[in-house]
Amino acid sequence: MIQFDFVNELVAHLKGAFPNAAAELAIIPERCPENMSGELTINCFRFARDLKAGPDPVAGAVAAFLEGHPDIESVERVKAFVNVTLKAGAAHRRTAAAINDVLQAGILDEADRRRILIEYSAPNTNKPQHLGHVRNNTLGMSLAALLKRVGHDVIEINLVNDRGIHICKSMIGYQRFGNGVTPESAGVKGDHLVGEFYVKYSSALKDEVRALKEQHPELADKSEDELFLETELGQATQKMLQDWEAGDLEVRALWEMMNSWVFKGFEETYRRIGIKFDRTYLESETYMLGKDLIYDGLERGVFQKRDDGAITIDLGKLGQKVVLRSDGTSVYITQDIGTTLKKYEDYHPQGQIWVVGDEQILHFQMLFAILKKMGYEWADNLFHLSYGMVNLPTGKMKSREGTVVDADDLFEEMVELARGAAAERAGEEVSPEELSARSEIIGMGALKFMLLKFNPKTTMMFDPQASVKFEGDTGPYVQYACARINSIERKAAERGLTADPAAVDWSLASSKEEKAVSLSLWQYPQILRAAAEKKDCSGLVEYLLDTAKAFNRFYRECPVLNADDDELKKVRLALCVAVRTVLTDGLATLTIGVPEAM
Repeated sequence: MIQFDFVNELVAHLKGAFPNAAAELAIIPERCPENMSGELTINCFRFARDLKAGPDPVAGAVAAFLEGHPDIESVERVKAFVNVTLKAGAAHRRTAAAINDVLQAGILDEADRRRILIEYSAPNTNKPQHLGHVRNNTLGMSLAALLKRVGHDVIEINLVNDRGIHICKSMIGYQRFGNGVTPESAGVKGDHLVGEFYVKYSSALKDEVRALKEQHPELADKSEDELFLETELGQATQKMLQDWEAGDLEVRALWEMMNSWVFKGFEETYRRIGIKFDRTYLESETYMLGKDLIYDGLERGVFQKRDDGAITIDLGKLGQKVVLRSDGTSVYITQDIGTTLKKYEDYHPQGQIWVVGDEQILHFQMLFAILKKMGYEWADNLFHLSYGMVNLPTGKMKSREGTVVDADDLFEEMVELARGAAAERAGEEVSPEELSARSEIIGMGALKFMLLKFNPKTTMMFDPQASVKFEGDTGPYVQYACARINSIERKAAERGLTADPAAVDWSLASSKEEKAVSLSLWQYPQILRAAAEKKDCSGLVEYLLDTAKAFNRFYRECPVLNADDDELKKVRLALCVAVRTVLTDGLATLTIGVPEAM
């Protein structure tokens, strides 16, 4: 945390003025609300108890001390709140002038750093990733980057669902409709090709179910899932799953071939969005985990056996949960128990996070409760980052009908929209290669920024065209502030002006717009810490927008290269560079890049 000099001196003064004060006294100023005078406010309610005194006498002592402090321009007391306006040098001394040192020093103390395992993405190998995966990936990779930024040791994990009935549906689809096609012969990404056969299979299944209902009107009210095993396709798919589990060589060969196509496609998707996992677990290797743990827990009385032979656990308000069926087969939570233990044994993290949609909230509540009942102390440090759906102006997505918004297609759309916006601003001197590079950074950044703008739990509407605008609450708006500062710095260098934060006279930057920028920079370490504690990047997004807006107000009101004299030019240039340092650091923490120019 960046601390102003006057705060440290105030703490020492209050400890002397209040002899019964606690040994530890923390005073953290806050930004003044816009409708109040002053730049910072000290809320004496927050620490009066530590001084063993009432808020009003504490506020009086605070105001009296600060009225004579050399760093304070003015003081206003409003009940137990003390609002202060800083002198220019004090506003910038520990903020813009020192931001590089602050960021290099780190956010968390060594004792507060943890090893954290975060699992996200978790796609199925029967189709390409779609918009829902993009939100999952963006939330996961940005949270991992945020936790790393504050100092944690973070391990990024992917658990791919590469087996099961849905995978067999794509395989049957390929057998029936593929005619030996490959991604190379079709000129299509492997995950897209496999997804096409999932859609074709689903269409053929619908036709078979429709015909079945026409032949048997008494089945009219039955769902597709209920009639699945009454169809020839359903029976063939079920047999393929059984053959896979029995290790049938022909089925396994087909499965390995199609999975290899999908994994290669996933690699391209991950590379473009910027993900590199530390470890990928495969469900085909983990789906048998957990059964031994259940039987061990049964012996210890953690689980109970029902009359029909199923093994269950009583989770109180969460209800009864079956963990092994009566035929001895696993349910999904069984393998999650085993996989969670395996991840713990592999990495010994001090916390585990799952980024999974909010439809699985009850599942994770049960999983965590079961692990606690099984006696794992580390189960207190498990967290489900749930998130809501992403909708588009065009409506909802359905994988089986082929109406999903494909991740790769969305990436292309975002980059093309960014290319159009960037081309309007770029001159003819910008090469096609440079324009493409800019468009990639702007388009992908706009996508991530907008997906992170909202609290993860929010069901959100994503508008691609609105997200790439250079004005408004968008990623390109923040990127453009950085690009503008790059341009200012280039022009300054042409004039022989440099910005050494240790050499400029910060007292010259005395306008409210200049001080507002430094006070925004002062908040940055606090914002990072709070976002990491909440496991929510939306607060950081809001902060970056506010800081970019503060910079643009300063830029409008305070000429930089056209300032009255060179000394004022230098200090304003140094302020610009400090802003860019924070904005680029914050965007990088969101896994968003910044182009040199826009």
